[in-house]
Amino acid sequence: MKRLVAVGVVMACALGLVTGSGSAERPEPRVLATPGGWVGTWAASPAAPVPNTDNGYPNFSIRNLVHGSVGGSVARVRLSNQFGAKPLLFGHVTIAVSAQANTPRAVAGSMRTLTFGGAQSITVPAGGEVLSDASLLRVPDDADLLVTTYVPTPSGPVTFHPATEQTSFFTRNGDFSAEESGASFTEQTGVWHYVAGVDVQGSMASGSVATLGDSITDGVGSSTGTNRRWPDLLADRILASPRRLGIVNAGISGNRLLLDVPGSGFGRNALARLDNDVLSLGTVQTMIVMLGINDIQQDPHQTDPAQIIAAHRQIIAQARARGIRVLGATLTPFKGWRVYDQTLENTRLAVNNFIRTSGAYDGVVDFDAAIRDPQDPLRMLPAYDSGDHLHPGDAGYQAMAAAVPLGLL
Repeated sequence: MKRLVAVGVVMACALGLVTGSGSAERPEPRVLATPGGWVGTWAASPAAPVPNTDNGYPNFSIRNLVHGSVGGSVARVRLSNQFGAKPLLFGHVTIAVSAQANTPRAVAGSMRTLTFGGAQSITVPAGGEVLSDASLLRVPDDADLLVTTYVPTPSGPVTFHPATEQTSFFTRNGDFSAEESGASFTEQTGVWHYVAGVDVQGSMASGSVATLGDSITDGVGSSTGTNRRWPDLLADRILASPRRLGIVNAGISGNRLLLDVPGSGFGRNALARLDNDVLSLGTVQTMIVMLGINDIQQDPHQTDPAQIIAAHRQIIAQARARGIRVLGATLTPFKGWRVYDQTLENTRLAVNNFIRTSGAYDGVVDFDAAIRDPQDPLRMLPAYDSGDHLHPGDAGYQAMAAAVPLGLL
């Protein structure tokens, strides 16, 4: 029997739609007018094709449960066929507000059928993405949303995001996209299929903050279904402040700056995906970059910090060319992780020294200082460790979110 993949999260990952403290001088917050007043409230970077899905998921309805940051009065959804090999027909797509955490049930009356140029269905070319029309929907702040896709025909390889730390739902028995009760969604998956972003209007936010990273930004090690990734916890801090900003998470578990890992689900290298996952979104005013630990600790190991630093400089240059402020986040401790040695540690320390002292970034988020053990600074504080000595747990992610200077965003 065909089974919807629930691809396991690879733990060799990262440190550090619808009708810390910075070393640089503290910049003043900007007020941007995003195109059409849209602001990203949620995103997940497409990472790879689901293995062994040459026939796609015909007749499946997939209900992706995603967690927004800022709310609004109008919404739209971005869908991806980035890793597809043939045209993909979406027969029916809906968005709704979730009625109960970690269930497929929608708030009564919140279900909206999305359209694309006024039509209910749309065909997405291989490698392409589509953006739905605007749809009137009251999206609360800090809300779970249900984005449901129905694909009626064989579509080829399915684009997905593997490491979600969230349960979503599906049925293989037809179009149940508009079902409020969610009763037909009896099967579960630990990945997000097709959905890549949700934007809102009416949020009063000046723009969004993108977090470009790997498994630590993706939230690996946090409690499933609780939205305790550090970008989610940062969104909570912003909502409790006078600021209004969305958060879009561009983390991919296992992602590297300099190399792709074919067949891994780790996504394209960060420079290859930067434009699609951050720069082209149009709502991003600030980007936080936390990348490099996988280049160091994954095989083949990159032990020349100059190569990693050069990639950081390219990300900075390309983001600034789009008018985006760029903050550098230090790589967190990984002593005790299975491949740790002094050579790899020296590379991490050199990259962190660049981030802290070069002045290349517009500001610094010192995640290393926030979660290291004062008694052994090369190791994560045990209370913050998920247990593998690379990925923080819930308390560690909370400490990381607390270390982001809100005035730099």
